[in-house]
Amino acid sequence: MKPFDLTGRVAIVTGGNGGIGLGMARGLAEAGASVAIAGRDAAKGAAAAASLGERAVFLAADLTDQGACVALVAQTLARFGRLDILVNNAGTNLRKRPEEYSAAEWHGLIDTNLTSAFFCAQAAYPAMRQAGGGKIICIGSMMSIFGASHVSVYAATKGGIVQLARALAAAWAADNIQVNTVLPGWIDTALTRGARTDLPGLNERVLARTPAGRWGVPEDLAGIAVFLASAASDFVTGTAIPVDGGYSVQG
Repeated sequence: MKPFDLTGRVAIVTGGNGGIGLGMARGLAEAGASVAIAGRDAAKGAAAAASLGERAVFLAADLTDQGACVALVAQTLARFGRLDILVNNAGTNLRKRPEEYSAAEWHGLIDTNLTSAFFCAQAAYPAMRQAGGGKIICIGSMMSIFGASHVSVYAATKGGIVQLARALAAAWAADNIQVNTVLPGWIDTALTRGARTDLPGLNERVLARTPAGRWGVPEDLAGIAVFLASAASDFVTGTAIPVDGGYSVQG
């Protein structure tokens, strides 16, 4: 057995058209998986899928809609015949002080970051159970561990992701479905470039605290994606694994 070989496996990666999602999708594709990238931006998604090769496809979906998530899984099954891996990566952020968020902003972040992950996991479960097992990888954050004054709602969603994954891991272990969370550190993406603009001194603070001495890049998430999607992690479930260059171990 080749424990990290994903040949013949099929993955859905939500929000896989850029940043961390694309880095993970690329890792899965290079390990042999077929990949369905799911999201709203058709042009960006199609370009991302094309960059992964002929075993990748973009499927448009509003992941905050339960029916759309069911349809996404159905389209993936129609295209590839099975579903083995779900990467719940879709998410966004809005940096404000807690007292400044509107109700609409609260619900928008909750729906995009947390509700979508639940709906996608629900939709994927029947196909994975029928296949005899599966892997669900949820994307948390350093804000699943730490608090910060300017991302209270985002932090709530990412803390919720960790607990959701633990609960799903317990519920679906008997179906041979492993559910884990990845906690990316400070990764150089469009989202974090905005944070560096909005938060003076952030770049210097991140570099000072990170033992690796650099920001991460999306490709740094490829290895953990392959591990958690493959047979190598068959006895790993309900965990939350930082991929942060050591940021979270520093006092």
